Amino acid sequence: MLERFDQFTFAISSIHRFVQKIQRDEMERYGLKGAAVQYLLALMRHPEGLTAAQLSQLCDRDKAAVSRIVAEMEGKGLLHRSGPGYRAVLTLTEAGIQAARYTDQRACLAAELVGRGVSEEDRLQFYQTLAKYVANIQTLSEKGIPREE
Repeated sequence: MLERFDQFTFAISSIHRFVQKIQRDEMERYGLKGAAVQYLLALMRHPEGLTAAQLSQLCDRDKAAVSRIVAEMEGKGLLHRSGPGYRAVLTLTEAGIQAARYTDQRACLAAELVGRGVSEEDRLQFYQTLAKYVANIQTLSEKGIPREE
């Protein structure tokens, strides 16, 4: 059983580490941290804008992390803030839209390259299975591992 746990956690950790590296590498051209990928794509999907709190929830990041990256993006002219604080609506500027489009294209290419040699049927099955793992691990993290009695 320990071997199964090791295999699972190593695979998930490796995927996460590699995704972070790719995000860092791609955001280097904008002088941003890799986490900006998620914010650019989220704001692109919501052209009406999002508050920092909504962005935090949507990207599953704490408000402080969102605040730091948002400030960097704003400083680089990639987004506009409608006012001060967490209630301000954040929207992409024209430069931000271009960065988001570029990021989206690169993300699509990465997904295509990562999926080479995997049939559409296997890909769908993988994502269905992964969704079950996510739901189960979320429940486990919220309720804890049951005690043996």
